Amino acid sequence: MTSFPKITAWAKALKLDVLALWFALKHPSVSGWAKAIAFIAVAYALSPIDLIPDFIPVLGYLDDLIIVPVLVWLALKLVPIDVLKQSREQAVEWIHSNQSKPKSYVGLLIVLVIWLFCLAIVVKQFSL
Repeated sequence: MTSFPKITAWAKALKLDVLALWFALKHPSVSGWAKAIAFIAVAYALSPIDLIPDFIPVLGYLDDLIIVPVLVWLALKLVPIDVLKQSREQAVEWIHSNQSKPKSYVGLLIVLVIWLFCLAIVVKQFSL
């Protein structure tokens, strides 16, 4: 059971980093590429729904275990260190003030559009 505390710590760090990226998006010294990747990571991580629903065995957790961490890691590499430090401090303050977790309705919209696009492809394939 030694890996459970490591996984819990990793999940808390990921949650903090997502929130830090949310604050970093508003900083003017973050480049366009960093903002674009951070926006996608934050929008998807804070979306109320997942691209692959969690009730689907194995696949349901792939986005939480692979897609989100990779996007967050990439965004963190692109954000300047000083901005990241300041954003992490803001994230810690946000968490300690017991404010509600921010939600991304843009992320919800993106996921819904992807699902509708996939549905349209399936309908088109089977209507031939």
